[in-house]
Amino acid sequence: MKISRLTPWAAGLAAAALVAIPATASAGQQRTAAPHAAAAVTVDSYYAPAEGKTGAALKTALHGIIKTQSKVSYDGVWNALKVTDQDPANPNNVILVYSGRSQSKATNGGGANDWNREHVWAKSHGDFGTATGPGTDLHHLRPEDVTVNSTRGNKDFDNGGSPVGEAPGSLTDSDSFEPRDAVKGDVARMLLYMAVRYEGGDGFANLEMNDKVNNGSAPAHGRISLLKQWNQQDPPDAFEQRRNQIIFDTYQHNRNPFIDHPEWVNSIW
Repeated sequence: MKISRLTPWAAGLAAAALVAIPATASAGQQRTAAPHAAAAVTVDSYYAPAEGKTGAALKTALHGIIKTQSKVSYDGVWNALKVTDQDPANPNNVILVYSGRSQSKATNGGGANDWNREHVWAKSHGDFGTATGPGTDLHHLRPEDVTVNSTRGNKDFDNGGSPVGEAPGSLTDSDSFEPRDAVKGDVARMLLYMAVRYEGGDGFANLEMNDKVNNGSAPAHGRISLLKQWNQQDPPDAFEQRRNQIIFDTYQHNRNPFIDHPEWVNSIW
């Protein structure tokens, strides 16, 4: 497969690279690895080992690419999210992932109307908690209202349920959570990144996708058939592309391949 610069997502990445990143962006980062000078690496060259591969071979190749990363402490995640999820229309605010609300960066914490650190891949699914690694991986950590975060809990993703207060367009029932339409694809691509990045070889559980809910503490998340639909219905937008670029340039120096190449989802699953 030839990786082309002419694809819409590659064009978006080029635009994202032009966005200025605040000088405070690196606060809290643990530079446990410095695999390359991120700014000098093109998207084409980054994915060169995956060129021409499909299916399981593509998944293996992508794992080999993205597993090399710097890591961020859990405290450092607070400052990182203030950069990665900054409201493009208001640099003093972040956008809450499920709620869609623009909220002051300064209101992070544990109060009822504060925002906190939502693990999109629920940390109990594999029991990794907030350990440096999957527990602090910025590619699936997003700001969210404390109450909405609690409502989502560790539920798998599915369609249906009752409206979620403070998260217009999101629904929930006893065993699942449905995010608002504008971030359905974002959620899918974050989960699929985790299933490729964490394969059990670095002291953490082998995270995998399945097609059910009620996964509990199993290192699995669902439902893959629906997430594939969400990936197609809600393609990567400028916010998601910019976020991927900032994580690559400033924090972890690895990418979410499904933001760069959403077509790879159907090739692997």
